[in-house]
Amino acid sequence: MREAERPGTGRSADAGAQPVAPFEIRRPLQQTESFVFNSPHSGRIYPELFLRMSRLDRLSIRRSEDHYVDELFAGVVQMGAPLLAAQFPRAWLDVNREPYELDPRMFDGPLPPFANIGSMRVAGGLGTIPRLVAENMDIYRGRMSVEEGLSRIEGVYRPYHANLRRLIAQTHVQFGKAILIDCHSMPANVRVASGSRRPDIIIGDRYGASAAHDLSRAAVSFLSELGYNVVRNKPYAGGFITEHYGRPGRGLHALQIEINRGLYVDETNLEKTSGFDLLKADLGEFAGQMMAYVREGFSDDRLAAE
Repeated sequence: MREAERPGTGRSADAGAQPVAPFEIRRPLQQTESFVFNSPHSGRIYPELFLRMSRLDRLSIRRSEDHYVDELFAGVVQMGAPLLAAQFPRAWLDVNREPYELDPRMFDGPLPPFANIGSMRVAGGLGTIPRLVAENMDIYRGRMSVEEGLSRIEGVYRPYHANLRRLIAQTHVQFGKAILIDCHSMPANVRVASGSRRPDIIIGDRYGASAAHDLSRAAVSFLSELGYNVVRNKPYAGGFITEHYGRPGRGLHALQIEINRGLYVDETNLEKTSGFDLLKADLGEFAGQMMAYVREGFSDDRLAAE
């Protein structure tokens, strides 16, 4: 594996307060698989200016992270697939939203007319620039400038999606199909229904709209055979990324995977537990099984003809 690419954006986050590139592309020496892996919420580099703007302490503000998910899937690069990983935190900018899902209550001036201020995610405090972290904790001490908010979108959101789009397009050209695995984690207390057993993993395909049913069924089957309690689409069917990039009729498939944090992290101190290494190994096995399935048996020719 060659050194990870760290694309520049033309400006650093928070006007120079974050010298590290906001995301990185980890590529194999040669891409041999029709898969692209994406970890948009595991970033854990917090700009100092952002921390000063926040009312939360340095542990509380991390509650929205998909903790270490990029590390859980790091092995896919040696298996022949690229991995795009955010380094900026989800609490600072959420690329799994439309580009301008913005809450006007957060800003000190009027938002541009094209901003989507009425979405359910904005109402819940979880827009492109979130107002809340998990457990409904307000992030900011006061309002931010409109320019600050838009600079995050133009300087980081748009380059992130441009690189994701390029990875998917290059994969599609090379293999005739592209399978995006959008990698996330979820709180340990998530339940599918009241009183039910907690799911270990949820596979989301937008109820069949973002990926072929056979791919979703294969993912559920492989993970179940590894001993995990796996459900599909409930309560997480996939976010903006899954919906936006999944076009199964064109050979573009997108699956979201949500992993229960209770399997591998202590949610009180956010440290890895003894379950981390086993889970990482199992997810590597799962990725290998999915790749073999697509190489050896899966065909979306029928979908393309419909």
